[in-house]
Amino acid sequence: MVQLRPQRPDDLPLLLGADRPFDVGPSAPRTAPGPCDLEAAGVLTVLDDAGAVAGEVSWRWHEHRWGATGGSGCPVVAVWLRPDARGRGTGGAAVESLVELLLLHTTAHRVEGHADADDVAGQRALEAAGLVREGVARGARWRRGAHRDVVLHALVRTDRT
Repeated sequence: MVQLRPQRPDDLPLLLGADRPFDVGPSAPRTAPGPCDLEAAGVLTVLDDAGAVAGEVSWRWHEHRWGATGGSGCPVVAVWLRPDARGRGTGGAAVESLVELLLLHTTAHRVEGHADADDVAGQRALEAAGLVREGVARGARWRRGAHRDVVLHALVRTDRT
């Protein structure tokens, strides 16, 4: 079982790395823990079963993305794991915990996750957390010198009932 908690300064040196082509985490230590505003954007540290820092989950709200009113906005979630924490279901469990937190403490009706079309592990983590694959946004992400296709996953509040 994973745990999420606000970042601490001593977490930051452990939250480095871009060893996979899909990693977008920092390549140099941050100087301060990330924000934690459920209604805007934030980041939480992921702890594994042993209480060790395994990575981080983050979110940011897309206001007015699907319509002109604030009620059409939704948080987009992401996960990054240290290489030694990958391949054990930690990513999916961490995203699931974050989704539950957002649904419990915000008015979000929809939660999205975006993964590069070639990022099979990222897609698996989103699906393990209960997000459903909805389609591909062609050429939607600019990363590493090229436009990349992105697979859109989402969960709506009524999926949980």
